[in-house]
Amino acid sequence: MAAQQVGTWIGRHGGQLVYGGGKSGLMGQVADAALAAGAPVIGVIPKALVDRECAHLGCTELHIVDTMHERKRKMAERADAFLALPGGIGTFEELFEVWTWRQLGYHDKPIGLLNVAGYYDKLLDFLNSATAQDFMGNWQLSLLRSATDAPGLLSELVGAAGMSPAPHLDQI
Repeated sequence: MAAQQVGTWIGRHGGQLVYGGGKSGLMGQVADAALAAGAPVIGVIPKALVDRECAHLGCTELHIVDTMHERKRKMAERADAFLALPGGIGTFEELFEVWTWRQLGYHDKPIGLLNVAGYYDKLLDFLNSATAQDFMGNWQLSLLRSATDAPGLLSELVGAAGMSPAPHLDQI
């Protein structure tokens, strides 16, 4: 339901979705909802995953690239903000990479973590613990926005990015 809310919100607010190009899972649900709400959907998928992930052939644009590094670079270039929904190892890796890039100053785009049904509660507890133990600064933790409400978090990301009414959101 949250994935569908995200896609619908993007379409209703004149935005564009930039994502990993898959048809299945939450990524596919966000893309389908964004398309149904009239949003352009830009998929970026490595050749090796086209068959494994069943590339979403309904994307407005589907870019097939050689490597995961190229995929992440292209998605980051096209996005105005980043949003992580509940996911697995790929989601974690992409989230931590864009967060690291932000704290290093490689970009100044807001990053959101959609904490559906408490999915990220233990991760957020761990990050707060790492900060309390001085392995991370409060300023680094503050670069990651989290919320349980998709529309509220999306509005916050759009505002933080100073985006026009047509945000380009990268769902990671």
